[in-house]
Amino acid sequence: MKWYENIRNYQPWNEQEAKDKTIMIQCMETFADVLTRDNEIAHITSSGFVVNKNRTKVLMVHHNIYNSWSWTGGHADGEEDLLHVALKEAKEETGVKHVYPVHEDILSLDILTVISHYKNGKYVAPHLHLSLAYLLEADENDPLFIKPDENSNVQWIPFDEIEAYSNEPHMIRIYKKVIEKIQN
Repeated sequence: MKWYENIRNYQPWNEQEAKDKTIMIQCMETFADVLTRDNEIAHITSSGFVVNKNRTKVLMVHHNIYNSWSWTGGHADGEEDLLHVALKEAKEETGVKHVYPVHEDILSLDILTVISHYKNGKYVAPHLHLSLAYLLEADENDPLFIKPDENSNVQWIPFDEIEAYSNEPHMIRIYKKVIEKIQN
């Protein structure tokens, strides 16, 4: 299982990633269904931090459930190629056609809390997203479109303006970490 080995071999950037990696591995060893939403406690998700060629902007969506600007991404839903999931979600959620991985390595490893909400008329209990993120690059000139069932806007946002857009402090910390990694 390549996805499992990629997480196991990931070199944490900081204390947060080291702790989250330890807990992720515990979840992977405890739950056989961690790659699917059948696991209502914790499951794998894959996100894309989609940057422009100059590495000065990130392509973000205004997420309906969280009512905040966020990176693109989604559930693994049984798919083991998590980079493929990140690419697919970036295309589906933004409309960009020309999006590519900058490299195939995991960029960020995070455990994200999900608050209870309703989706498609069904209650979703609070749970954890065991999130892997990848650095993707897209063409800033590609037309963008909204995916109404998931987001209400799509926009290129300069790195230094993310805090003005996102209203989720825990995600702002992650975005800052990712930007620091990119710039180093």
